Amino acid sequence: MKPRNLLIAAAILAVLSGAVWYAQKHPPSSATPAATSPKLLDIPDREVQSIDLKKKDGSTLVLAKKDGKWTITAPAEYKADQDAAGSLASSLSPVSADSVVDEKPADVKKYGLADPTLVVTIHRTNGKSDELFLGDDVPAGSLVYARVDNDPKVYAVSSSVKSSLDKSLNDLRDKRLLTFDSNKLSRIELIHGKSDTEFGKNAQGDWQIIKPQPYRADTFQVEELVRKLGDAKMDLSGSADDAKKAAAAYASGQPSATVKVTDAAGTETLEVRKNKDDYYAKSSAVAGIYKIPSDVGKALEKTTDDFRNKKVFDFAFSDPTRIEMHGATGDKVLTRSGTDWKSNGTTMDAGTVQAFIDKIRDLSADKFESSGFTTPAFTLIVVSNDGKRTERVEFAKSGDGYLARRENEPALYHLDGKSVNDILDASKGIKPAASSKK
Repeated sequence: MKPRNLLIAAAILAVLSGAVWYAQKHPPSSATPAATSPKLLDIPDREVQSIDLKKKDGSTLVLAKKDGKWTITAPAEYKADQDAAGSLASSLSPVSADSVVDEKPADVKKYGLADPTLVVTIHRTNGKSDELFLGDDVPAGSLVYARVDNDPKVYAVSSSVKSSLDKSLNDLRDKRLLTFDSNKLSRIELIHGKSDTEFGKNAQGDWQIIKPQPYRADTFQVEELVRKLGDAKMDLSGSADDAKKAAAAYASGQPSATVKVTDAAGTETLEVRKNKDDYYAKSSAVAGIYKIPSDVGKALEKTTDDFRNKKVFDFAFSDPTRIEMHGATGDKVLTRSGTDWKSNGTTMDAGTVQAFIDKIRDLSADKFESSGFTTPAFTLIVVSNDGKRTERVEFAKSGDGYLARRENEPALYHLDGKSVNDILDASKGIKPAASSKK
């Protein structure tokens, strides 16, 4: 290479090296950051001890947290709707403004902040307090004028901030006529006419019928009853005249049902009366008499049998590990080994065994009897739940059907003849697996 070209290359290299060095020392600035909304409050729910809502008319509503639960302490003591109160508290984290309207207002009266529509005072667990003032609506847009604490600035905040905080007593009250904790419910007594049914939970936490006799309960039906009781709520939108009419209708109505529910806090009672096609209730938990939905009233008119478990076997969809059948067509014992079913050491056809299990699983009573069980025709024993559950059921002929009797239970289950005959036929249909045939 010629000396002249060599010098030019060296010069270019020097310029490039200098450019790289400068770029490393002076990186390009990033894009202009987007403007952020001013944050007026950001108070986590865990730091809120109480909230005062002072309205323009001078009325004040106070929410306070006691033992982790919200309660209303003013204008009087009421239980609070935990979802509604929690939602209000959560709306304080954060409260952001749309914009600053006036940095140094000479007079906040024109913004409606001299006599605010709502003053929200938040008392924190550390003893500090914060105040949010909400004034008039901004003429254009869904905004509201606001101030916070001692900050002189006037802000515009979304009207949704106001709607989330401007709540009435009825908005925040617990409207349930029975205020039990469904997770801690341990007893229910339902008295309807001559039927007196009491439910309790066993050691496994499952509902059982205790009275009039110990019976297996249909868990779905009991949980549906619990749900309906939770749906019995006060309608606080009516006038004083509406309240008087409800009280008069209750007084002249016929007793329909009485319910007693017990949880960790104690026992509450609901008395229901029917007047024509309407139901009215009086609760020990709250004052007053209220009309309740008809579907709630009808749910309380069920008898003991409506809540009894009609399934003969409890193993449901858990896989049995052993099935014994004695007395019908001789003795038959099936044991599960892994995924195989065996009888006397022979692997049986899985499909025919499954058909037998399905017929047993589906066995359900069409009604209950208190007597009439004679000599057993056959006995079924099903072991499930990894050997922890053993169900022994005897079957006796009863007219065109059968009666089934579970071991150590007073109940007799009446079964139509076809459902039992289907089990007997499925038992006869069990055969060795193809690879086991000789």
